[in-house]
Amino acid sequence: MSRATTVRLDLGALVHNLRRVRAAAPGRRVAAAVKAEGYGHGLVRTARALDADAFAVACVEEALALREAGIDRRIVLLEGVFEADELPWCARHALDIAVHQPEQLRMLELARLERPLRVWLKIDSGMHRLGLAPETTSAAFQRLRACPAVQAEIGMMSHLARADERDCDYTRQQLHTFETATAGLPGERSLANSAGILGWPNTHFDWVRPGIMLYGASPFVDSLAPDEDLRPVMSFHTRLIAIKRLRRGEPVGYGGTWLCPEDMDVGVAAAGYGDGYPRHAPSGTPVLIDGRAAALVGRVSMDMITLDLRRHPEARIGDPVLLWGEGLPVERIAQAAGTISYTLLCGVTARVRREVLPVASVDG
Repeated sequence: MSRATTVRLDLGALVHNLRRVRAAAPGRRVAAAVKAEGYGHGLVRTARALDADAFAVACVEEALALREAGIDRRIVLLEGVFEADELPWCARHALDIAVHQPEQLRMLELARLERPLRVWLKIDSGMHRLGLAPETTSAAFQRLRACPAVQAEIGMMSHLARADERDCDYTRQQLHTFETATAGLPGERSLANSAGILGWPNTHFDWVRPGIMLYGASPFVDSLAPDEDLRPVMSFHTRLIAIKRLRRGEPVGYGGTWLCPEDMDVGVAAAGYGDGYPRHAPSGTPVLIDGRAAALVGRVSMDMITLDLRRHPEARIGDPVLLWGEGLPVERIAQAAGTISYTLLCGVTARVRREVLPVASVDG
């Protein structure tokens, strides 16, 4: 295991970020989003570290992996079932399911299950992705109440499209739509994602559903994790494996897209798009070499990146390079690369070694 490319996962930071959720939404129950392999941090690892009231996943396969690992908290399928033959599995393993389209409602009406399911009626309040039309909410609710495959207590949920914009009127419109559609109906409600938790307290209702903030990235377009008192769970590390002395005008990397402006040293670090570093990160994207700022130059390769060492005359082969993490928020790399932090965290590949810092060693 000589290649130095490593992801360190700080479970103490994960616990801290959950505390931040509970402080921002006091008295609300928390359904922690652990879908997509816990946003790249490990599905089971993340769930075991989080003392959440429930876990939110995208599909039955993710839910069953949690049950097989001994996770006994409530698990919500945010997209519901894709086929009717998944319903018995949901009943057997006591899964909550979302119902967001008439076909899923019909599946439940036809189902004969060993136990009734907990159901969340998902309403399209303006995301226009999943969810029943708001004006059909009452009729759908009554059909679910009459369905033997559904438990008597039915929840209602929706999803915010623009809560990451702190003063966006569209979020107020979605809140009004959701409240109007569910008015007079009994049952718990859930609307707030990470941005809703931190920026829109009127969206908290009974359950909040944090995602990206749990993993230590800001959900807002105008802030970084430290601004929101969030700690990065993932740090992406590598080392310098070569230092090249180049002359003014010499090109660096594929396509020769970056030319040395003067005689200078260029460092080569062992990480690339084969590890999940963004291929489209431009020259100037920040890294830290031995804790000090440096910049990417030239194109990202599959296994390597090249770095401007003009401010690092003392640099040596073997020096540590931080690609994102503590001291270099992943949001900065995402902004430079024209993407979002979710993509980077979820995209670290399997060949990158994981080192886990347990809660006890970092968070007393």
